[in-house]
Amino acid sequence: MRTFVAVQISDAGIIDWIGRIQSGIGAGHRHVRPENLHFTLQFLGEIPEDVLGKAVRAVEGIRFSGFDVSLRGIGAFPSARRPRAVWVGTDSAGGDMLVGLSGKVREALEPLGLSPDKPFRPHLTIFRIKKKTDNMTEEMKGYDGMCLGTQRIESIRLKKSVLGPDGPAYSDLAVVGAV
Repeated sequence: MRTFVAVQISDAGIIDWIGRIQSGIGAGHRHVRPENLHFTLQFLGEIPEDVLGKAVRAVEGIRFSGFDVSLRGIGAFPSARRPRAVWVGTDSAGGDMLVGLSGKVREALEPLGLSPDKPFRPHLTIFRIKKKTDNMTEEMKGYDGMCLGTQRIESIRLKKSVLGPDGPAYSDLAVVGAV
């Protein structure tokens, strides 16, 4: 089963802003649907059923306090000159809190052999670019430092991902609330 641990985006104002960006500079690209917007704290990939129950228990054992993250500006991987994915960034304090939360997820799952393949960098992917496209530096400039809103982080989710022709469908396997 394909899985990951995430923080869901639920703030209506943020979702609205992201929709505007997707309709503007993201027109013609593969948008992340509003219900799928999230910060991936750790991608687990395909895990067997016998490990899944252990992963659920490990995630359910994570303790953290709620916090706020302000979503600010946009960027692209690998770069705005050669974009493959466009993302929204965070303020430094909220980003640091997400990094810390990601570390707790990593610590909980490492004993199961579920280690991240790369270091966590707080970002929220809003669309993906399948075909080579032109430099998007100019289009993205208008969003430098722009605050899209603040999301209260009060839960983490172990999610299942099923890939389909219309993009991925996510469902919650476990939800852990802040203490």
